Amino acid sequence: QVQLVESGGGLVQAGGSLRLSCVASGLPFSRQVMGWFRQGPGKEREFVAAITRSGGSTYYADTVKGRFTISRDNAKNTVYLQMNNLKPEDTAVYYCAANERWATMFTPDYWGQGTQVTVSS
Repeated sequence: QVQLVESGGGLVQAGGSLRLSCVASGLPFSRQVMGWFRQGPGKEREFVAAITRSGGSTYYADTVKGRFTISRDNAKNTVYLQMNNLKPEDTAVYYCAANERWATMFTPDYWGQGTQVTVSS
């Protein structure tokens, strides 16, 4: 059974930082492209960031580029999202996702349950 379990969300003031973690089990982690998505209040789920199997390449949405960093530790089956200079518009439920192919990363095979991030102004 595949499980993606996110943690690290919370309430933070604008300009602050948070680091999200996602631990994966039940799948060959090092063979998965990993990503983060988010869904803000009243909005559709949107792509945030993705990282290749080796961690050698990353891709970001324009809205978070330069502020967020995705990374992974294949020995720990964990992917991270470091979020700096947070803005109120970053408020959302953040979801971890796994997919076998980079080309279809925007429609992942597996999803986590989500973790809430709230940024106060």
